[in-house]
Parts: sequence; structure tokens; C-alpha cells
Amino acid sequence: MLVMIISGGFDLSVGAIGIGASVSAAALMTNGTSIGVAVLVALGVGVVAGAFNGWLITKVAISPFVATLGSATLITGIVLTQTGGKAIAGLPESFSNVGLGRTLGIPNPVLIFAGVAFLTWLMLRATRVGHYTFAVGSSKEPARLAGVPVDRVLLCAYIIGGLTAGIAGVVLLGQTNVGQPTGTENWALAAIAAVVVGGTPLRGGIGGIYSAILGTLLLGVVSNALNLYGVSPYWQPAVTGVVILLAVGIDSYQRKLRGAIT
Repeated sequence: MLVMIISGGFDLSVGAIGIGASVSAAALMTNGTSIGVAVLVALGVGVVAGAFNGWLITKVAISPFVATLGSATLITGIVLTQTGGKAIAGLPESFSNVGLGRTLGIPNPVLIFAGVAFLTWLMLRATRVGHYTFAVGSSKEPARLAGVPVDRVLLCAYIIGGLTAGIAGVVLLGQTNVGQPTGTENWALAAIAAVVVGGTPLRGGIGGIYSAILGTLLLGVVSNALNLYGVSPYWQPAVTGVVILLAVGIDSYQRKLRGAIT
């Protein structure tokens, strides 16, 4: 989500992509496909879905909000149709090691998170695509006039978003060992909140992996606090929404003040 927001967009379909990847891997493994192949197919689902979003935004010229909301509905419909709304069980017990196991005493999901964060930082700071992403997010037309391949950069951003959503779906499957066709409806909201709360503005062109990590940790603290105080889980998405509104509102107010001073 960080990469897509820096590029000037966002993705409301990450939860649906995660479920699509998770259910695909579960269906393959229950039919005897090896774990490695099933995981690769799940990641491929994420890449294809991300590329589809990017194509809608760059070639069909649909806004990111409408394009990703539409693709989320489409993917969810396909998953529910193929599964009949039922969970897929009977996965190999060894696969749960992905979501519940440890390596050198560190939970595997933490290592996966750290690996994705490092690769994202490396891409944004040490590659041409990363530098172009900031340029496109700052202003598309000047970037285009400067020779930046805007469409390809945006397509790459949404492919990265789809791939990481697929990784999240695989981790979720490893934690539950059941392919659930629902349950990730709040992923997009939570991901946007994590990025925005960390200090990355929704207007694009600015941001870094450290802010996204900080926002993720802060939201984790808030979620744990709500659980400790016995707050209903139904209220937690509402709290996340309030956090997003506060973060965006404060950023907008600060920009307004800076403009007035200038």
C-alpha cells in the first residue's frame, strides 16, 4: 500500500486479492499439489490481480478508487462462486509452519514482514523504478515530460501491491490452515491507515518504509489496547476509520497553514 500511495493512488482490493491467493493455494494443496507450487500459484494470483488493477488505471483511465473497488468486487464474486462460500480444509499440517512456526526463535510471519519491508525500502531508495515512483506521485504530467514512463511505473506499483497482498494471503492461510473465502474485508482500511498514520500523505510523492512500519506498530498497539479493555471487535474498524480521518485531517490542516504562511 505504501508504494501505491507514494505513486499517487491506493488499492481497495488488497483484501480480496489476499483471499483469492489464500483460497487458490488451499484448493491446490487439498488436491495433492505440492506446497511450493501452490504458493507460487497464490503469488501469481496476486501479480495478475495487481496487473489488472494497473491496466484499468493506466490504459482504461479509470480512477484508482473505482478500479480497485470494482476489481475487489469481481475477485470476491469469483472466490465465492468457486467455493460456494465454504471454507477449504484438509491442508497439510506442515504448511502451518509458514504462519505459526519459528526460525531461530523468531516467528516466521515477522521474518516475512521484515523481508518484504527491506525489499520495499531497497526498491524505493536504490532503484530507478523507486525514484520514478516518487516523481510520478509528485506530479504525473511533469514526470511524463521529463521522460518518466508513467504508465509502466504505475503498473509496477500495483503489481507490487498485488504480490504483497498475495504474500499476506499465504501467511493467513499458514496461520489458520483453512482457506476462508471471507475475513479480509478490513485489510484495505488497515493498510491505508498504517501508511497514513505513519506520516505518509495520501496526495503521493512522499513517504518511506520507516513510516509504514511505525504506523503498523502503532495500529497494533491500539488494537491490543482495545482487546485488553474488552472493547467489542465490531468497534475496532470504527476506531481505525477515526484514526485515518484524524491523520488525513491533521495533514491537510498543516498544509493549509503552510500555504497561508507562504
